[in-house]
Amino acid sequence: MIKIGISACFFYPDKERTVFGPKSLSYMENDMARWIGKKGVLPVLLPDLEGELLTDIIDQMDGIILQGGSDIAPEQYGEDPIGKWRGDAYRDQYELKILDYAIRKEKPILGICRGFQLMNVYFGGLLYQDIPSQIPGAGVHRSAELYDTINHPINFVSGTLLGDLYGHIANPKVNTVHHQAVKQLGQDLEVYAHSDDGFIEAFGYTKAAPGKVMGVQWHPEFSATQAGELLDEELIFNVFLEHAKQYRN
Repeated sequence: MIKIGISACFFYPDKERTVFGPKSLSYMENDMARWIGKKGVLPVLLPDLEGELLTDIIDQMDGIILQGGSDIAPEQYGEDPIGKWRGDAYRDQYELKILDYAIRKEKPILGICRGFQLMNVYFGGLLYQDIPSQIPGAGVHRSAELYDTINHPINFVSGTLLGDLYGHIANPKVNTVHHQAVKQLGQDLEVYAHSDDGFIEAFGYTKAAPGKVMGVQWHPEFSATQAGELLDEELIFNVFLEHAKQYRN
């Protein structure tokens, strides 16, 4: 069975929470589990452990997914926070350990939304902390009320992996659930796609085979919410899974 390690989202102690109020919780969003958990594929939530306890588990994984969630702390890319967007520095450190180890072990990696942004920061890039306040003319990329029911057009770079996968589709669209974005691309990253208002929406790591280490700003695992309107998310998963199979062998 192919084992896919998925970085955890965290809930921190909250005295207002009636269940496990004083405890920290690690979780995986259910759509992610369903998207990954196909026959012959085991989704594994990577625990918040230290040192070799964590890396020994990562060693058993055939691929790594960095899932979405809270913002990256601006301090990770040398900026002070603006407004209320402080990010999640604790989760940053947990996931950066996973990402760094997976890169050094040459494992397949797929970063989604926050994971995409974290990968950009890991490779030395910068982020817009808040699209609406920093880029007033930008399109709508997030709605707290509508969440994964909104979308926007996307443009693929010809000759890249995603250009080859999706370039034949007329008027392609992706969902959008983010208020931060790539401002400066990290080193050794190749842009695969842009939003219609110019933000980087996908990239791949040029020191690995195409698609082996890549990130997307949208949520392919949420595509069922707008079934028939968005890109076929299985194409991305199949590329990632094929690299995971090759890694295992």
